Formats: sequence, C-alpha cells, structure tokens
Amino acid sequence: MIRFKHKGNFDNVEKFFKKSLRNDYRKIVEKYAQDGVKALAESTPVDTGKTASSWGYTIKYSDGKIVINWTNSNIQDGVPIALILQYGHALRNGAYIQGRDYINPAIRPVFDQLSESLWREVRP
Repeated sequence: MIRFKHKGNFDNVEKFFKKSLRNDYRKIVEKYAQDGVKALAESTPVDTGKTASSWGYTIKYSDGKIVINWTNSNIQDGVPIALILQYGHALRNGAYIQGRDYINPAIRPVFDQLSESLWREVRP
C-alpha cells in the first residue's frame, strides 16, 4: 500500500498555475480580438474607407467571464455608420437603402477559431 502525507498547503503552486493559465488565455483572446478587427475591416463595404478603418475592440475580464466588444468609431450626426451599413437605413426622401449582413459572416470564423483555441487550452 502506498500512502501520501503532506504538511502545509499548495496555495503558492495553485496561484502559479492559475496565473500562468490566465496569461495564456489573455494572449489567445487578444490575438482573436485583433483578428476580429482585421476581418471586420476587410469585410466592411468601402466608399471612403473610413468605416473600415475605424474598427477597434475592448476586452473585459470579470467574474470568470471574458467579453470582447468590437467597436467602430465612425459616427456621423450621432449615427453609427457600421450599423446602418449592416441593417439599412431610410433616406430623407423616403427611399430605403437595404443593409448588407457583413458583420456576422466576417466574425463567425473568428468565434469558431477562438472557441477551438480555448478548448485546446483547457482540455486534458
């Protein structure tokens, strides 16, 4: 029979591993947040290029959750141009410009790759 007895605790070892894993997760999330900006910029309909070049992101880590927010800073007269390109908009003369779903197809592969990378990181 094999017995194992220890005195003390493993708090420092556990802290080391948690910190190490957290940093790896942050690197992965940061990479895919940047990939998302690139994918969105490449798929944004281009007239002047201002909307395409206005993509950015923020990342929030809290309560064991990670939230990536992709942002677009091209706002004219209070209107986020990226969203009216996505969903469409009416003109002053009553005409309607149909939106084009460019955000979802651009960002889906990024989500899929991010999910796969994080899964590889945590699975045994």
